[in-house]
Amino acid sequence: MSLLSSSFRHIIRIIGTDIDGNKRLDMGLTDIPGVDIRLSHAILHVADMDQTSRVGFLSDRDVKKLEDIITDPSNNGIPKWLLNRQKDPHTGEDIHLLGARLRLMTKTDIDLLMKLKTYKGIRHSQGLKVRGQRTRTTGRKGRVVGVRLKKRSGR
Repeated sequence: MSLLSSSFRHIIRIIGTDIDGNKRLDMGLTDIPGVDIRLSHAILHVADMDQTSRVGFLSDRDVKKLEDIITDPSNNGIPKWLLNRQKDPHTGEDIHLLGARLRLMTKTDIDLLMKLKTYKGIRHSQGLKVRGQRTRTTGRKGRVVGVRLKKRSGR
């Protein structure tokens, strides 16, 4: 199939995300917030699609099939350890969040940590590294790393 074929579409919309039709199918699915490369490979395996094919050649039926699997991965044979919200603190269920809901829940979790004044919450509120990274030379915003020398007199 050539890219000039009549069945090729340059932009495909899947779950509210526009995906470039020239991308490989496995990499194109990672444009959807909440879908990483491992989940993308699992989705394509369950859907029985070739991951090296191009997104632009998907039919409407294929897009619908992918959307069904992505929106409810646990009921379509995706293992629960691939989901991004296991044992949700509010419901206790294994769920998978996508798009704006994922961003909202992440912000809510960080706000809760800050409200409880946990170590991670304090680091978030101060704008510092949270996961134990070094901070002596990295993570500086807008400043130059180096040593300031004294001005020499007489020159």
